[in-house]
Amino acid sequence: MTNNKVISLPSSGNGTPLRKKTLLIPEMNLTGAHLLAATFRSFGIRARVMDTCKGLDLGKEYTSGKECYPCQVTMGDILHFIEREREDLGDSFNPGDYIYFMPEAEGPCRFGMYNKYQRMVLDSFAGLKDLQIMSPTNSDAYSLGDILEAHQEQDFRKTAYLSMVVADILDRLLWKTRPYERESGMADAFVKRSRRSMADTFEIYGRKKRSTEIMEKLAEIVRASKSIVDPTIPPKPLVGIVGEIYLRMHEHANQDLVRVLEKHGAEVVNASLCEWVNYVSYDGLRLAKKEFLLSLKQMQWEPMIASLKKIIGFGGDLLYKEFRQKKVYRRIRGLIDIPEDHKVSHLERSLKETDLFSFDLATEACLSIASIVEFARGGYSGVVNVYPFTCMPSMTTSAIVKPFLRELRMPYLDVPCDSTIQPGREAAIRTFMYQAYQREGSSQEHLAWSMGQKREDAGMRRNGETEIRGQTTDDRRRKAEDRN
Repeated sequence: MTNNKVISLPSSGNGTPLRKKTLLIPEMNLTGAHLLAATFRSFGIRARVMDTCKGLDLGKEYTSGKECYPCQVTMGDILHFIEREREDLGDSFNPGDYIYFMPEAEGPCRFGMYNKYQRMVLDSFAGLKDLQIMSPTNSDAYSLGDILEAHQEQDFRKTAYLSMVVADILDRLLWKTRPYERESGMADAFVKRSRRSMADTFEIYGRKKRSTEIMEKLAEIVRASKSIVDPTIPPKPLVGIVGEIYLRMHEHANQDLVRVLEKHGAEVVNASLCEWVNYVSYDGLRLAKKEFLLSLKQMQWEPMIASLKKIIGFGGDLLYKEFRQKKVYRRIRGLIDIPEDHKVSHLERSLKETDLFSFDLATEACLSIASIVEFARGGYSGVVNVYPFTCMPSMTTSAIVKPFLRELRMPYLDVPCDSTIQPGREAAIRTFMYQAYQREGSSQEHLAWSMGQKREDAGMRRNGETEIRGQTTDDRRRKAEDRN
């Protein structure tokens, strides 16, 4: 229902005149937020990515501390934006000209309550009741309902999903090249330019459904990234990151965790944004199948037909996402050896094989635990679990995987985050990385390099980006099978 409070989707009455408003997108993943905003703009919607963490003090002021950390960050982001916008526009500032984009999710995670709580906070300020909150939900795979015209909704969803796949690849390109860059800062500067270039490309071609031009631009960026890499730098231990989606992707909130790990000698692979998006469709399909079987058993025809429609909807959505994601990665992996996502069905099979957890219990723990199993099988040297302090799904993950990884002698580190600076954090990461090097079987030469000492004999220069680490993804998997 549409009102001046929260736009609950997909049923939003007679439609919201979104083109006359500015859509405010909070930054969770830097690249993903900007490419999504560019996609909205391509479809004629004014979209802006808000500055993040600059209003953290405001976020803490208007939360009690019982909320999880991302709620504080996003609360601060919207309040800071309003404060700055009011200063810039003066009397012409009208809260009704803006819509705050804050999705939600069902289940035990507190994320589903963010928009409700933030609505109450905004309503406590004079004049801010007119600022709407747009909250697509995971119950229908984040459909936008009639926010866009009917003939545009599917086109937008497809282009938005492509923007997420491209964002994941740009992130993995950064993590692939930065540990091996010729000069400090080259990879960050290159990806920053590439992010802007890809955003421009999505804004120009997104609505036109010209994915060929988008893919050509992405391939051009990947080919250009090879000039950043110093092939004399020896391979580094590969560390996987799992956990709560906001914290593991938000650089400021996790206090630059990826960069700190790289500082101590890691090459990092973070779980992707698309992993969650695919899981939403997959879980919807699972539940619809269960509803269908129950209705069939009880001979209830109307619920059975409704469930069948859900199966077709979620099934088609998942099929398209997996097809599109596979196609993009196939093109890019011909240019650079970056890991691609496993199908969610594969992750569920991994959990069944190890009997560690069940998808029936839902939450991000399903993905985190299954991904850790795959990291172990794939030859990774360690795993980091990052999450908001007191996050139930991530604490469940920690309790379950520790005995499993202990048997494999695989280093594991919990990184709970809140707004405080933990004095022992870097020491813990340094110890973790020492263990990762031990698992990797690295020589003293590698350890010396990780501490900043120049390697005298680099060996043969390698040709091709797929050998930057000296081992391809398949090489690491074979090595892990021998070790385990």
